[in-house]
Amino acid sequence: MNIVVCIKQVPDTEAVIKIAGDGKSIDTGDIKWVMNPYDEFGVEEALRIVKDQGGEVTVIGAGPARVVEALRTALAMGADKAIHIQDDDLYGADPIAVAKMLAKAIEPLNPDIIFFGQRAVDDDSGVVSSALAELLGLPQLSVVTKLEVADGKAKAVRPVEGQTLVLEAALPAVITAQKGLNEPRYASLPGIMKAKKKPLEVKTPADLGAERSDFIEIAVLNPPPDRAPGKTVEGESPAELAANLAKLLKEEAKVI
Repeated sequence: MNIVVCIKQVPDTEAVIKIAGDGKSIDTGDIKWVMNPYDEFGVEEALRIVKDQGGEVTVIGAGPARVVEALRTALAMGADKAIHIQDDDLYGADPIAVAKMLAKAIEPLNPDIIFFGQRAVDDDSGVVSSALAELLGLPQLSVVTKLEVADGKAKAVRPVEGQTLVLEAALPAVITAQKGLNEPRYASLPGIMKAKKKPLEVKTPADLGAERSDFIEIAVLNPPPDRAPGKTVEGESPAELAANLAKLLKEEAKVI
């Protein structure tokens, strides 16, 4: 089984995000960068499939030099090799432009499965996987919480409005991983040491024959409005508290 996992390096979910001076990007000065959490589910699932059925796992990431850190994390988890599409200006690029570069890198690998996280926690677009599937002419199974791969087919379960939907597609296919698919492993110390010796190939968009062609650009970033201060409801008894709360909801909040 030949599996590719596309990963993105994103700000740590606990990082304090500040808008940069240009008003269009984030201030990256004090940010800790990590592998996108949803991509970890894709890496873990790929490793489990290969352990069961044989094959190899290739991880691919696009962006500035620091993306190597996320790729090394995936290698330390157990992936066999990595490809870094290096472009210092690629972070925050149009998802379609990123998908085109990934497609150029992935097509020669002839993978059976291409994993993505169901979305990236920074821009939250969830577009790259669908664009890549379209570019390569492959079916896509998205937001997958359970997966079975056998006899040249992938059978996936995904949640939909309180129920579950079962989908099936012939391989090769693009699959996006959702929380609940598995429990990603931690990189062990031996894995970290081995990762340093695993192949990591660096390519530029020019090497891939991919031109940067953004269809959209960020016009402005605005921070969320400050949350209004809370209000304490006073009362000597539960009945008085309830009455005072109802009064506030009716007269001030005007929700009842």
